[in-house]
Amino acid sequence: MDNFQTVLRFFTNQKSTIGYSFLALMTVGGERVFTLVSFQCPCNHDQNFAYGLTFLLGPAAVLLVLGLLFTSRLWRLYTGCCLNPMKLCPRGNCLGHLRVLMSIFCGACVAPVMWLAVALLNGTFYECAVSGLDDNLVVDLFCKNKTLACREELARVPCDRSKLSSDERMELLLMFRAQSQILGWCVIITAVVGGLLGTCYKNCRSKVSFLQLTFWKRYMEKEKERFDTLAVEYATKLADRNLQSFFENKEPAPFPFPNHRAWEEISAYYTFTESEQCYSTLQRYVERKDRDFPENKPVLDIEYGERDALRNN
Repeated sequence: MDNFQTVLRFFTNQKSTIGYSFLALMTVGGERVFTLVSFQCPCNHDQNFAYGLTFLLGPAAVLLVLGLLFTSRLWRLYTGCCLNPMKLCPRGNCLGHLRVLMSIFCGACVAPVMWLAVALLNGTFYECAVSGLDDNLVVDLFCKNKTLACREELARVPCDRSKLSSDERMELLLMFRAQSQILGWCVIITAVVGGLLGTCYKNCRSKVSFLQLTFWKRYMEKEKERFDTLAVEYATKLADRNLQSFFENKEPAPFPFPNHRAWEEISAYYTFTESEQCYSTLQRYVERKDRDFPENKPVLDIEYGERDALRNN
């Protein structure tokens, strides 16, 4: 039993690494599926560049958008900001908002960077795109000291329809793939070095010690887990209470419920201050001496009631 707890604790502590490893495997698998199933280079000057570039950058753009869409931190930051722009700069800390936004964007870039790295290391999309360029610099680079047929057949090199000899075609393919792999390793090195420098800068500028920062991360994880659990529990209780009131045709029992301001305060993004020993906006709210007490009616009921009153008037 102790060994099982040790293994479980290890996987829990390394869930980020495991998640990124799984994402990398999914990216490699997706790239192979695209290459083998759907990708067919048209092999002509008019379409090669657009077609290859679409397969190279298109999935990366989709992964970036999906990464942003499924990031709860982004929606926590932006939900309701059109009605209340001050939510973007709580306590006047606009710089903190920009840092959070940059952190969210960098997190969403993990999957696109993996896709670009894998696709460039494979080289299939790159060789199709570059072979369709008519730029003299590109053509001179690949067809230097070669016959005029090289310039005319360059776009057909990724396919078997080229009129060049097999040796010339293989030489050009190796040049394409070498350049693609160099770019792929440049993407990987840039991402790794950028991540290292960003982490070093963030930790260097941290206002808390390493152990307190570790505790802070653990607390935020547990708070989110408990919030999700209790949210389901209380939503179930509220649903049962409302359904009983409806089917039994009687007044609903009192049900304490946080008011609109309370939801707004705990939904704001947390900014650390040394003057208070708090680790989240929820803790900051519950420890306030002047906080509002909950109201019995959910805010949606109040809004609908006000709307009906205005409509009747």
